[in-house]
Amino acid sequence: METAIQTGTMQVTVLCLVASGTLLTLGAAGVPASLALVAFLLVLSAGLYYTRPDDDGGRLLGIDIGRLLATLWLAPAISALAVVVEPTASPEELLVLGGVVGLAGMLNYFLRPVYLLVYSLVELVQKRANRSTDR
Repeated sequence: METAIQTGTMQVTVLCLVASGTLLTLGAAGVPASLALVAFLLVLSAGLYYTRPDDDGGRLLGIDIGRLLATLWLAPAISALAVVVEPTASPEELLVLGGVVGLAGMLNYFLRPVYLLVYSLVELVQKRANRSTDR
């Protein structure tokens, strides 16, 4: 289960960072938020979904690359969600939205030890409760 927590938090972090990079790139290019931008991001997300790899991408530095690539299609959808939250954002505000999404991803990454600690504590309490009921 600890591996699932580590893999899941890494996936969320990478998706937030890719979504952040997408918003930062659009903001730096001078693209304002609009319904057309949301549609473009959703079409990009759908395109990535239908072209996602099915095979195992292997592991790199303990990170399951295949699983990350298989869920990469969610990054433009996260970017579209951020644009929907602020539909009248200027390009500068898209830069800020990209920074906030990236910050959320890094916060998730830095909280990973806390997630593991909480899981370990819950597991310990369950073991002690099972041991006390067996007596």
